[in-house]
Amino acid sequence: MSIDRINPPLPSHPDESLPLDGSQVGIPGSPRPVLFYQRQDSLPVVSHGRGIYLYDIHGKEYLDGCSGAVVANLGHGNERIARAAAAQLEKVAFTYRTQFENRPADELAELLVQLSPPELNRVFFVNSGSEGVESAIKLARQYWWSIGKQGKSVFLSRRPSYHGATLGSLAATGYSSLNIPFIPLTVAWPKISAPYCYHCPLNKQYPECNIDCAHELEWAIQSYGADNIAAFIAEPIGGASTGAAVPPDEYFPIVEKICRDYEILLIIDDVMTGCGRTGTFYGYEHWDITPDIVVTAKGLSAGYTPIGAIICRTELIDEVLRSGGFMHGHTFAGNPLSCAIALEAIRIVIDEQLVENSRVLGTYLHERLHELKDRHVVIGDVRGRGLFAAIEFVADRAARRVFPADWFVALEAAELAREHGLLVYPRRSLFGHSGDHVLIAPPLTIDKAGIDELITRLDRALAALSNLLIEYTETRAAKIEDSTVKRFEQDEDVADYARADLSEVEPVEDANVTRQMITGQPYISDDAEEGDGPEE
Repeated sequence: MSIDRINPPLPSHPDESLPLDGSQVGIPGSPRPVLFYQRQDSLPVVSHGRGIYLYDIHGKEYLDGCSGAVVANLGHGNERIARAAAAQLEKVAFTYRTQFENRPADELAELLVQLSPPELNRVFFVNSGSEGVESAIKLARQYWWSIGKQGKSVFLSRRPSYHGATLGSLAATGYSSLNIPFIPLTVAWPKISAPYCYHCPLNKQYPECNIDCAHELEWAIQSYGADNIAAFIAEPIGGASTGAAVPPDEYFPIVEKICRDYEILLIIDDVMTGCGRTGTFYGYEHWDITPDIVVTAKGLSAGYTPIGAIICRTELIDEVLRSGGFMHGHTFAGNPLSCAIALEAIRIVIDEQLVENSRVLGTYLHERLHELKDRHVVIGDVRGRGLFAAIEFVADRAARRVFPADWFVALEAAELAREHGLLVYPRRSLFGHSGDHVLIAPPLTIDKAGIDELITRLDRALAALSNLLIEYTETRAAKIEDSTVKRFEQDEDVADYARADLSEVEPVEDANVTRQMITGQPYISDDAEEGDGPEE
């Protein structure tokens, strides 16, 4: 297996197909000939939110069909969250982790561990998903350094993928439009093919493919040498980069075995898919695997405060502590206010059985989206699991041919949806420079009537989009055989903690290692008697 085979060449510039003079940018005939992200003059000003709806200052209502950036798991204006925040503000909002422990952080860590496989029992707090991935990378590197295997410094990931905006997490990202400007500043870590069946990077078809995208990990390890590789990092279900692409069921068990066979850590980036989004509490819990490090953020606080965390195996933490502590940290990590808000957010997920709601209503959402696919031939694929879905737009279903990059179809779809009172999340599936999809990921609190309303508004937006793309929506396209692989059905036979059912799960103590990881000192509980601390 050559390096070229593992890392196919990328275009010299992600927008090389776009006209330099700015002409013909946007769908021909569109009232928006030029589309950009973050156009200040085109965005409404938000006034307030309530439940699954947001309202602008003119009183227009928007159904939050994507939870912002797949963050607002509990919707907007949650009164329990407001009370929890106010109660903590009356006590203390900030303490520094090397000066005080705080109960919200400890209780949140213990709860996250209860919701994880038994082997994952230590938590380190951060402020965001990018910071979480960065922390996981540095923890893995320092672990190998601590046990005398300093050569293990390479991190394998996938293309396409997205793992964050900081330089370390960006080095693990395979999304060319984001990577290319920063190539001189980042490490050129190798990438393998993502399990993206609709546009298979290996030009194969499931199940005859033998899950070669998973076995490609072993080929890459052999090419670079296991003694040089620290970890493999992957999202359990593709996020913004592949639009909710669900891997074959065989994929992660193969990947886990390869990592174990070659003594490589498995890092799961659960930032977008965690906290109940896909019908299990963590996205990887759909498969019988146990990672070494898990990164969570976004839904951890349901968007009510910035916070993230990594959940790890004890043996990693023990070695790092023996070496003098984790050479890493963030000022606001584990602060009492954010932890109190996140703790209440997860308790709401558990109390209101929102993981189960995501599983059941997620199946209903996917069924309704497939109905839209039958009506709108611009939809080439519907994919995802739970309340995490995507629809991909194509010019030709039979050939799976994408629209011209300079038409910005996903952005146009998002604009049309907003005009019809619906928010969706537009991105591109083919390395970030072509292949248009929108993510559909409403709050986990949505009910059946809310999904029906979402589908109604999306149907209207798709009808408007189809009118712009009329050249490609002839009735002959409707006769093409549907090639979508449906993977939204869920196995009910998963661990209790994966369903956020803690009735049979033992309480956990001392899970929060945020302070010890910086100081290198052991944890001393509030219950310790005088004289029980470390010897001078």
